[in-house]
Amino acid sequence: MTDLLLRDALLPGRTALTDLLVSGGRVAAEGTGLPSGPQEIDLGGRLVLPAFVDAHCHLDKTLWGGPWVPNTAGPRLQDKIDYTRTRRGEFGVASADRIEALLRHVVSLGTTRVRTHTDVSPEFGLQGFHAVREAAERLAGHVTVEQVAFPQYGMLTNPGTAELMAEALRTGLAQVVGGIDPAGLERDPVRHLDVVFGLAAEHGVPVDLHLHDRGTLGAWEYDLIIERTLATGMRGRVTIGHGYALGDADPARQTEIARGLAEAEISVVTCAAHSDPVLPILTLRDAGANLAAGNDGIRDLWSPYGDGDMLARAHRIAERAELYADAEIELALAAATHGGARALGLPAHGPTVGSVADLVVVEARTQAEAVMSRPARTLVLFEGTVVAQ
Repeated sequence: MTDLLLRDALLPGRTALTDLLVSGGRVAAEGTGLPSGPQEIDLGGRLVLPAFVDAHCHLDKTLWGGPWVPNTAGPRLQDKIDYTRTRRGEFGVASADRIEALLRHVVSLGTTRVRTHTDVSPEFGLQGFHAVREAAERLAGHVTVEQVAFPQYGMLTNPGTAELMAEALRTGLAQVVGGIDPAGLERDPVRHLDVVFGLAAEHGVPVDLHLHDRGTLGAWEYDLIIERTLATGMRGRVTIGHGYALGDADPARQTEIARGLAEAEISVVTCAAHSDPVLPILTLRDAGANLAAGNDGIRDLWSPYGDGDMLARAHRIAERAELYADAEIELALAAATHGGARALGLPAHGPTVGSVADLVVVEARTQAEAVMSRPARTLVLFEGTVVAQ
């Protein structure tokens, strides 16, 4: 790797400019007057942030880069599930070309790490995994993509799915085992968690569960997942996506669940999509629980919305959570950077000495300003290599 010197960088929380030396894929030194190197870029006082981590999306479903497809799915969750399942073949889902186009787009916006939930079902097998892997291989050295074996259409209620999930994990197509609504969709939460955590133990992989169930039912499922995580020694290797019930709960119950999440080192991911409840960000912070962020669907059969921009996602999270003070707005940005890295088990990245040099440079003076203005990304680095400029 060629050393890269970034001149006149503005680091988060600073007012004075500094230089950053990037070497061996990491930030090697920071300070003024660093000696010139073989490659230099003058940042002109722009803000340097950790590159973004999309901890929850669905690359396999995307229609990005293809012809416009009007969305005719019904309003209910089950309507969207059924529509996606029955019409994916008609619209060529999953497409490696469309996935590649979307990945190139998100890299240009500063995202360098992605966890995607890839559908598994007997009628189309593991086709989505092959499409995502092909697209990711085309962009090796620009972005990493981790696939979750995701039973979108049920696992217990869709016979043959668990066996396909095991095959995806065994062959290395998937690196994470997924789950979905153990009670609301599967109607047997204990058995569902038995299978999911059993696959995790057998293949030595993390767990990432969709939890759409609302109210007291969803809150109870949080309890079950926390208990199962502690009982199986999976601390730090479990993630809950969406988790709307935590937003529904009263403050005392939110605090109780948040403390349980922190104890079990379970990450939660919010997408702040649609009108669904936003997770209680300040309560999670106070409890020490990890919050990550993701785009969820990006212009796909599920929804025509989504642009893949994690800085815009941080803005939406901050606005919907009614975060106004700079320190609070920064929590939304942290979810889109460090929180996502922690959820994915990645090493520290960003503009600090010793960290992996996954960086994004923006036209802003502070982190809060960056979230509010969503400025142009003028430079993106992946492990010290310029991947967008």
